[in-house]
Amino acid sequence: MDSYLIQVNGHGDHAPMLDVHLKTNGDSISLGKARGRKPRWSVRASEMSKKTFNPVRAIVDNMKVEPNPKKAMISLSLGDPTVFGNLPTNDEVTRAVKEVLDSGRYNGYAPSVGYQSCREAVAAYYSCAEAPLQAQDVILTSGCSQAIELALAVLANPGQNILVPRPGFSLYKTLALSMGIEVKFYNLLPEKAWEIDLKHLESLVDEKTACLIVNNPSNPCGSVFSKSHLQKILAVASRQCVPILADEIYGDMVFADCKYEPIATLSTHVPILSCGGLAKRWLVPGWRMGWILIHDRRDIFGNEIRDGLLRLSQRILGPCTIVQGALERILHRTPPEFYHNTLSILKSNADLCYAALSAIPGLQPVRPAGAMYLMVEIEMEHFPEFENDVEFTERLISEQSVFCLPATCFEYPNFFRVVITVPEEMILEACSRIQEFCEMHYQGAEGAQDLECDK
Repeated sequence: MDSYLIQVNGHGDHAPMLDVHLKTNGDSISLGKARGRKPRWSVRASEMSKKTFNPVRAIVDNMKVEPNPKKAMISLSLGDPTVFGNLPTNDEVTRAVKEVLDSGRYNGYAPSVGYQSCREAVAAYYSCAEAPLQAQDVILTSGCSQAIELALAVLANPGQNILVPRPGFSLYKTLALSMGIEVKFYNLLPEKAWEIDLKHLESLVDEKTACLIVNNPSNPCGSVFSKSHLQKILAVASRQCVPILADEIYGDMVFADCKYEPIATLSTHVPILSCGGLAKRWLVPGWRMGWILIHDRRDIFGNEIRDGLLRLSQRILGPCTIVQGALERILHRTPPEFYHNTLSILKSNADLCYAALSAIPGLQPVRPAGAMYLMVEIEMEHFPEFENDVEFTERLISEQSVFCLPATCFEYPNFFRVVITVPEEMILEACSRIQEFCEMHYQGAEGAQDLECDK
């Protein structure tokens, strides 16, 4: 019978040695001595986490400035329409959720892509003759942000690239880089109400291009593309055989003198993943309810993309079931006057802000047509004491307690973004302070030149 003997030798300050002998059929075999190893903690962040970078947070968190203590802070930086309480959601929306909660029927797990009845409700709401939808064309997600994440993850592999608007929502870059996907920025043209520079866009396409992101209506620009411009974008995608990821979270949030066209209604052959949700139009961003609409009438995506989205959705167990249960009622019973009232307030604020800022020497606002934002160009040559838009907005905080996001956050220096969801009196007060700030620092052509020489 085999026997095993393990002897531990060691004394004093010396590490113990393992003297290992195997005794087999009477013969003893020494395996020698091995010094013992003390385990050490070694916990490192993943490569994905190291590649995850939010440019807005990186810039804002480094703005080490204190507001003017003599003036109340006015924040025009956060794209959350609920902050000031002047834009509540409709009673029908909250009532729908309360009834679902009281019913006790939606407390369990749902399918990862959402309840079938809820997907049917979304499909029915967005389906039209030009772009028909059925339940299997809808993936419910935890907000529009997760919809964009899943769409990117299913369309692009590490090493491929995506085409992203500049200026554009910073999340596209944050998500892509964390996945090892390259970002190529195509230019928007402020002098053309932020239309896409189509020649520049098409020049960026190569064999590694996985998709084109089209954000309409736009954050941060507040622009809305015309039907003819969308058709030209689709023509580029069709020629280059590049699918479109459409970020349409601000869909239908357009002012009365403009018309919103869902991009999928204008093409029968370009495959499109359209991302949306409740956050903006229904004014409930914290409810985290979004969706992907799969438009693929030529079966280009086929089962490949649909199955991929299903698998990716299974990484978590889908969005909030309570909100899912209320979806049909929210979508189909919210009164039209609620949408009209919200847009009326946004349009009024946009007009007030545009008019006030247009009158300030050194600033050039671009008139918005929808969404919740307005972009303003800083004529930096008239503010020579500031190096860039970040310094400009930092000093605006410290002197006037007005916080606007520098457009460097959106890859577009020397502009800043204004959020127009705040109460009217705050818009007027903020614009008055911005005017005072600019008058204090503005230099005409000669003054700016003299100041530059003094440096």
